[in-house]
Amino acid sequence: MENYIVSARKYRPATFASVVGQQHITTTLQNAIRTNQLAQAFLFCGPRGVGKTTCARILAKTINCTALTPETEACNQCESCRGFIEGGSMNIFELDAASNNSVDDIRELVRQVSIPPQTGRYKVYIIDEVHMLSQAAFNAFLKTLEEPPAYAKFILATTEKHKIIPTILSRCQVFDFKRIQSEDIVQHLRGIAEKEGIRYEDEALHIIARKAEGGLRDALSTFDQLVSFTQGNLTRQLCNENLNLLDYEYYFRLVDDFRAGSISNALLLYQEIIDKGFDGQHFLTGLSEHLRNLMVSIDPATHRLMEVSDAVRGRYGEQAVSCGLALLLRWLDIASDYEYRYKEAGNKRLFVEVCLMKLASLATQP
Repeated sequence: MENYIVSARKYRPATFASVVGQQHITTTLQNAIRTNQLAQAFLFCGPRGVGKTTCARILAKTINCTALTPETEACNQCESCRGFIEGGSMNIFELDAASNNSVDDIRELVRQVSIPPQTGRYKVYIIDEVHMLSQAAFNAFLKTLEEPPAYAKFILATTEKHKIIPTILSRCQVFDFKRIQSEDIVQHLRGIAEKEGIRYEDEALHIIARKAEGGLRDALSTFDQLVSFTQGNLTRQLCNENLNLLDYEYYFRLVDDFRAGSISNALLLYQEIIDKGFDGQHFLTGLSEHLRNLMVSIDPATHRLMEVSDAVRGRYGEQAVSCGLALLLRWLDIASDYEYRYKEAGNKRLFVEVCLMKLASLATQP
């Protein structure tokens, strides 16, 4: 049986051009390589799964490449590149600071730095989760980080920049990685699905992107999970079922009931939602988000603030126009208030039902 490789590893970017959603960083790094103005130390900061370690590896491979392309990318053909791809490079060292955080580990690293590379131009040290180093380890690292040999480059990566001591920060070029836009994640997932021959609905990919909250690795993990669950046929309904998400159709129906002033229909629909196993907090959070999406869909200039497909964006626009701005504002005010106070409620079901009654009665009031 062929060994299975998760998508996050199988489709990990190998060039600056293939990095998703971090063009401001890849462009800066390529310009530094092109003009030979590389710093001695870099600090890559940002949320999990947005490309920090990937960019560190690409940078390490590229600065040691002996035949750079005109686009300042590694050639993947020279001896240095082949060694990196095969995992046998003697010039690139990765250290996990979460498990190697003592002063002795750093002293050993400093000792290695003093030995020049046998082949290649640079020795590159990638230290992941660098904020986990102890205070003594940080102090032992300071002098080497400030005045390393010309052949040594350090790339530090962390998800918690605020834990890095100022003396380390001042010795590094700091790059802040941003959360990846939903549209970029959807486009990347679309490309993988087409390469793997997986059938998909666009809405399903948007659900995965929204669930990932800007982390591409999280999105790819969820994508693999859903491909297994759906047997290679990603549909919106199956994705919602597997991820335990409440389908937006319920909220569209609920707002129609509010508009009609139908308290009974709203209560019956909430009963249907309870029967599916969703709790009141989950429901109220989704309702507030739906009303917020209706608000931003009134003005075409703010449509891009909704992380949904074009087809669903059109439905939001139609429902928003039929409700009107004043009514949406009053609904959103009530829904947000009840969402905030939900945890304090004694009878939580009654609490949500009172919220629905208020919302449904507003449309019939002057």
